[in-house]
Amino acid sequence: MKRFERLEQIMRLDPERDFLEIYRLTTAFEFPWDHTRALELALYRTYAVPSIGRLLAQTAELTERTQKRYDDTALLLDTVVEHGFDDDEGRTAIRRINQMHRSYDISNDDMRYVLCTFVVVPKRWIDTYGWRRLSRHETAAAAAYYRTLGRHMGIKEIPGSFEEFEDCLDAYEEANFGWDPGAREVSDATLDLMASWYPRPMAPLLRKATLALLDEPLLRAFRYEQPGAATRSVVRGVVRLRGRAVRLMPPRRAPHYARQNREIKGYPDGYEVAELGSFPVPGVRGCPVPHKDRSATAPAE
Repeated sequence: MKRFERLEQIMRLDPERDFLEIYRLTTAFEFPWDHTRALELALYRTYAVPSIGRLLAQTAELTERTQKRYDDTALLLDTVVEHGFDDDEGRTAIRRINQMHRSYDISNDDMRYVLCTFVVVPKRWIDTYGWRRLSRHETAAAAAYYRTLGRHMGIKEIPGSFEEFEDCLDAYEEANFGWDPGAREVSDATLDLMASWYPRPMAPLLRKATLALLDEPLLRAFRYEQPGAATRSVVRGVVRLRGRAVRLMPPRRAPHYARQNREIKGYPDGYEVAELGSFPVPGVRGCPVPHKDRSATAPAE
């Protein structure tokens, strides 16, 4: 197979009808490493919305069980990509996502914003650092994929096109990004987790490199010191160079899913999708807001 042959395959598909196949080809064959980094950044951005970051700090899932929360989020989201919306595994993953979210009082606006990050941030990352830019077919398929996922999650007023997802994300961040001490704790814990995947002496350098990849509104929201221009230039240049190197390599012949990522540490002996995630009890630690438990009856679609 030649380097651009899979893109030619994608272009023969219909992004509205074949969105799952296109999205799977894009994320598991063309850009698995970039897609993982982009989704990490997408979820990380959500902490800068105080209502989201504060809730995550209250649950302690990302400050006390950071690796498990990272693993479970990646595995649940990717189970749907790998198995689809109609397969038992995919439906179980969506049901688990819904059960967790519906144990908390989360606004539809916040849920829709998180959905927008999954559509917009990967395109922006890949267009900047990937071995090629995303095609309009791939962008449209990603929007269709997350519209479908959003409907299964009960999210209302979901954007239609990629451009609408992008407008929604930019407007929400401009209106809502801000400082919260709990969100900063969650951010610090996430940065520590990412550094823990590498030898300990590299931790300060990795933290600095990660901050150099963040944009200024995100750095301001967490009150991090702005990295120097030279640091940003070097770090971003290295990541771009990686993309150029990948372009010269033979294309991937087998799919790569999140469960194969070296960053997934918590399940060396395997896992059951139905057991992933947290099982919060309303009114006690893990669910700071007492209300009727809707998780047991939450639909998968």
